[in-house]
Amino acid sequence: MSFGEKLKSCRKNMRLNQKEFGQKIGVAESTVSLYESNKRFPDADTLKKIANLFDVSLDYLLGNVKDNHAAEGKMPKDLNKFLQQSEIIFDGDTYNLTEDERDMVMKSLEVAFYAAKQANKRKKGDSPTK
Repeated sequence: MSFGEKLKSCRKNMRLNQKEFGQKIGVAESTVSLYESNKRFPDADTLKKIANLFDVSLDYLLGNVKDNHAAEGKMPKDLNKFLQQSEIIFDGDTYNLTEDERDMVMKSLEVAFYAAKQANKRKKGDSPTK
């Protein structure tokens, strides 16, 4: 699958038209069309924005791996480190979190993880490992 085909597929999976997608990554609709028809290729910064928006690796976008999950492997993700990034994309929208907002998200995640652990204990009848 070419870069343009992969880009179009990812865009459609997010239910974005070319104009909406272009606005999210900072390019014109016509530029998106050129990307998808393989007549133009994005620069490095735009590639990073695309990968972040679609939550895929650059290797996946560039065709170095067929399955995005294969590129990720089993490496655990550090949510605290993730939240420290200057821009975070969630559900297709970009956010710049303040320190207070980061703390609120972390506290919410701690509550959610605790609830999930408790539910897991009840299901399995034993304590989960850390």
